[in-house]
Amino acid sequence: MTLADLKHILIVEDEEHLRLGIKYNLEAEGYEVSAVGDAPAALALLESHARDVDLIVLDLMLPGMSGYAFCERIREQGHDMPVLILSARTLAEDRIRGFDVGADQYLQKPFDLDELISRVRNLLARSRRFTPASLRGGELDTYEFGRAKINFTTFEVAVDGKPVRLTAMDMKLLRYFIEHEGKVLTRAELLAGVWDQPGSLTTRTVDNFVMRLRKTFEPDPAEPRHFLSVRGTGYRFVAAGESAAAAGAEQAS
Repeated sequence: MTLADLKHILIVEDEEHLRLGIKYNLEAEGYEVSAVGDAPAALALLESHARDVDLIVLDLMLPGMSGYAFCERIREQGHDMPVLILSARTLAEDRIRGFDVGADQYLQKPFDLDELISRVRNLLARSRRFTPASLRGGELDTYEFGRAKINFTTFEVAVDGKPVRLTAMDMKLLRYFIEHEGKVLTRAELLAGVWDQPGSLTTRTVDNFVMRLRKTFEPDPAEPRHFLSVRGTGYRFVAAGESAAAAGAEQAS
């Protein structure tokens, strides 16, 4: 196996004993691991382009720049690798904020090492292999709707023939919509099915991510034709496209 074949994980954790412990155990699992103690060092590593980072394990309580601010910054810069937050914060609001700034999973400290390794393994697999379950009776690697073409195996997305970047969570939400095309999906169902979070959480995470999908795929995000709002309920994906007025008339009938 060459260096390029190794999955590269970046740990951003200011507690040295925990940072080194996680690094040691992930290296024992066969990963290449870089470990830094603050967000500026992590940003510098990402900007160096010395090695692509496949996944970030991120603490929230960091000196200088919080994990929230770091995650938001890298998403704004277009980095789409999975982010696994590790935090001693226990409130639902903390998990919600983490998802809102672009994190993929949230693991509370103290954590079980086997669970951490399992989550790392699953996030790495999911970010590179997005083959949907049965769609219209067959296994599909690619899917097209409107102006878009998606390859769930290679993680490639194009709109009007031009490549676009989606995060792992964007891709998971898109796949969920496609697998349930035409069905009205509640916010609670989306939280459970996409974020593995209880539907009882009060959060705008779902709405924020749908807005991002609209900006990417809709000709006019203000008048969506594919990712439709269902008043008081949630959202519905329509591959063929449907006007908001028609959707409203259907719901009223």
